[in-house]
Amino acid sequence: MDGVLAPASADAAIIAQMAWVLIAGAALVFGCVMLLMGLSLRRRAGTLRPGLWIVGGGLLLPIAVLSALMAYNVRRSTQLATQTSQGALVVSVTARMWWWEVRYRDPSGGTDIVLANELHLPAGRPVYLALTSTDVIHSFWVPALAGKMDMVPGRMTGLALRPSRPGVYRGQCAEYCGLQHARMALHVVVEPPAAFGAWLAHQARPQPSPFTRATAANGHDGRSVADGEASARLALGRSAFERHCAACHAVRTAISRSESGAAPARASLPGAGPDLTHVASRMYLAAGTLRNDPGALAAWIADPHVHKRGVRMPAAAGMDPASLQALAAYLEQLK
Repeated sequence: MDGVLAPASADAAIIAQMAWVLIAGAALVFGCVMLLMGLSLRRRAGTLRPGLWIVGGGLLLPIAVLSALMAYNVRRSTQLATQTSQGALVVSVTARMWWWEVRYRDPSGGTDIVLANELHLPAGRPVYLALTSTDVIHSFWVPALAGKMDMVPGRMTGLALRPSRPGVYRGQCAEYCGLQHARMALHVVVEPPAAFGAWLAHQARPQPSPFTRATAANGHDGRSVADGEASARLALGRSAFERHCAACHAVRTAISRSESGAAPARASLPGAGPDLTHVASRMYLAAGTLRNDPGALAAWIADPHVHKRGVRMPAAAGMDPASLQALAAYLEQLK
């Protein structure tokens, strides 16, 4: 179970300790009140001194307890990580209704590495998350790693953290942001530095061209014919993607002008929908709504409103079944 009481970073451990102290303080006060109530029910009628109880129980005790808890929290809060990007891995996270865009710098100096709803981090290394929103106020919260941080449109805020334990941790938008607020999850994958470096290098690579696959697989033996049919299906899926999806989504490919006769298709509305270059490698679809199992992409494309009502992605009503299956097959091999 990952949560505020199961920390996987130094800051989360401090927050967990503060939570336990507050819980203990509240339990102590509650126990004292119940004890006094029990004594009052057993006490015979007699003369009371209301002023003493009002001053002692209603004024002095709350001041002492709340002051002690506040002093403890202030002291512990100063021990949280300094919010700085110096010497840290910088990752941009942009909140949208209702999904997350995650952006890394390419270590080799290429274009930014963009993915959606999944954040990979190296264990033991300081990380600085640059947080913003494009529409309404959201709030970034991964309880096992750090506290909450609001994401305000037109404003960049920062959150520094250092994950200490590899694992998969669920995050959630913690500020009500509309109809599908509850289905705006983010999964954080913390892995050893070597595994993270290999993952980042893989994410930086574009996908090979379906046209190149179809040409290379063309042949006369049974295996080559089967490969050619599979590649032709992928090419059909890529064509369906360019006709129906490329206005909002992008898939980076190694296609060249000589292979297709035209420049690679680019999204005309960058950021309108998630980048799908390596969509098949992600654990979930639609910000945690569906597990990325075989058939899930086809079900989502056919009618996303069945699974997540109110999303801006239209249903594939004008797509024939063969094109839908080819599109799903094309996306399912983008790993």
